[in-house]
Amino acid sequence: MSLRLFLADDHRLFRDALRPMLDRHPELEVIGEASDGLQALQTIREMKPDIALLDISMPGMNGIEITRQVVAQCPDTSVIILSMHADRRFVIESLKAGARAYVLKESSIEELFDAIQSIRSNRIYLSPVLSDLMLREYIDSMDAPTTSAYEVLSGREREVLQLLAEGRSTRESAEKLHLSVKTVETHRAQIKSKLGMQSIAELTRFAIREGIITLDS
Repeated sequence: MSLRLFLADDHRLFRDALRPMLDRHPELEVIGEASDGLQALQTIREMKPDIALLDISMPGMNGIEITRQVVAQCPDTSVIILSMHADRRFVIESLKAGARAYVLKESSIEELFDAIQSIRSNRIYLSPVLSDLMLREYIDSMDAPTTSAYEVLSGREREVLQLLAEGRSTRESAEKLHLSVKTVETHRAQIKSKLGMQSIAELTRFAIREGIITLDS
């Protein structure tokens, strides 16, 4: 039986290039795709694919946050992060969120197939370019107390933070998340209080540092 895949990336050229290669594999079937993070999460909830292939940098909601929610809400869907970022922070945060594989976009299609096979064998996969040291650091960090302010925020607060950091107004953020303006204002105040920040510029810099958004989002 074919594995059902879902592809989310905000670059259409990348999706158009990757999807035919996946569809040609006799054991894989791409059942849907998305260019926006919020759209991706909603469709994954509805379609419940076997594997979700997610970029990190997407508008609306980044791939790491989508991964957290997919793992919590769709436990039968495994996540592969497809990213141009070889930064240790992105890899560790992705694995902490529950991703089963992290594959660099510069990789060959055969490497992506290897990642899918690893998931089938219940193993975590990292692109070989990513060093063994990084994996050891991740494993060691599992039992270490976290000091990241990112962990202080709730899932909803992270969603609001991303939209605000992307430059969306309170009203636009409320419409995107199907919340009232007052609720978003409350979340914004709580975010600022928890992080000890006052301005949107400070929140944006924080969001970039913590991998919630990237400069090329």
